Amino acid sequence: MKLRFLTLMAATAIAGAYTAAHEIITDTLTSSPQLYPGTSREVKIYVPDAYKGTTPACLYVGLDGILCNAPHVMDSLIAAGKMPVTIGVFLQPGVITDTNGRVIRYNRSNEFDSPTPKFASFLEQEVLPFVEQHRTSAGIPVRLLGRAADRMIFGLSSGGIAAFNAAWHRPDLFSRVFSGVGTFVAMRGGNDIQAIVRKSEPRPLRICLQDGTNDIWNALFGHWYEGNRMLATALDFAGYDTRYDWSDCKHGVKRASEIFADVMEWMWTGWPEAPKAGKTQNDLLSPLLIDGSKWEEKSHATPTDRIIGKIRSEKTFAVYPDGTFCAHTHEGSNCLWQYILNGGETLHGQAFYWLHSYDNSLLIVSAMTFDGAGNLWVVTNQGLQICDQNGRVRGIIMLPDGITSVNDIIVGDGEVTLVTPTADYVRKFNSTAAVRGVTPKSQGQG
Repeated sequence: MKLRFLTLMAATAIAGAYTAAHEIITDTLTSSPQLYPGTSREVKIYVPDAYKGTTPACLYVGLDGILCNAPHVMDSLIAAGKMPVTIGVFLQPGVITDTNGRVIRYNRSNEFDSPTPKFASFLEQEVLPFVEQHRTSAGIPVRLLGRAADRMIFGLSSGGIAAFNAAWHRPDLFSRVFSGVGTFVAMRGGNDIQAIVRKSEPRPLRICLQDGTNDIWNALFGHWYEGNRMLATALDFAGYDTRYDWSDCKHGVKRASEIFADVMEWMWTGWPEAPKAGKTQNDLLSPLLIDGSKWEEKSHATPTDRIIGKIRSEKTFAVYPDGTFCAHTHEGSNCLWQYILNGGETLHGQAFYWLHSYDNSLLIVSAMTFDGAGNLWVVTNQGLQICDQNGRVRGIIMLPDGITSVNDIIVGDGEVTLVTPTADYVRKFNSTAAVRGVTPKSQGQG
């Protein structure tokens, strides 16, 4: 069982002993048309006195601006050697104003509550390059370390789900996450995150969740505390390095401020060692995954290598190993259809394989194939989704970095290959190849 934080002494002592030991640079960032067009936002850049510019610093991103007395706490922790020298980036959500400066669109919910990777892309492509354009008053350039292990992100409420999702979608960008009173409820799909966590291979993340029994209950969107507790059980099931703080707090910054120093010290414990992915209890993924196995880029295999002993996919069409039915994409739906095959006829088609979509939009399905157990492997722009014989997604595998679609997928004995126009990506799994004419063992009704 995860233990809640039991003392406020560290945070109180650090905040009470504060002496200014930093500089804060304030500027305005206007977004490009590609991500959040027309929006502008205030950015504050915290530079501790310990940063001399000779080597890049770690990164802390705080959403909704400066919260939890963060600069003061970071000064003391850096001075005490309890966290590395770190640049802080305090980011407000975007707004759009008219020519008179009047706000005509608040973009906070659109940016923060969305469970998609878009906000993480915004941080990577626009915010961090913007930060590194700055210099201190002494002319020292702001330079950031690039490893995910050197980066942390924090947010409250909608900022809490935004912080979690930024690291969830981009564990190559952030590996340390603190989410307070996070909005894991039915606003823009945040209520589905716990289900996706259970089905996905674990990421190398260290995560702290904070919430209280008196947090919001909203008749439209749900219960914040319940959403956080459900996400916590999903994270434990999936094997994450976690710490939780459950109290009787209301929706706000008070409790997060009280424990902030403790959380920060725990987040950076063991640095520069990176957080490690844990072991999931998912009964499909656990026997399938091999410790340390990653996608490896290789030159194209020969066509013969791709056919012998395997059932090949034909992009958006796949035939079950014994030829009794097929799976096929269906226009306008995130469900794949299954058709019974009978002597060249396709009969009794119905929506059957239900795929996950983060953003309520149509998935891009680029290839699919069956394995020897009768599971359907489907390459989508939101991960490699594995459906059981009854059409339910039971496992989600991250695709290689930068890959969102492929020409073909081949599930073989002990490995899976993704074929792209330029290269093959191969990864070791405890997988079995489908054999033409052989009926996989039935998985029952489920």
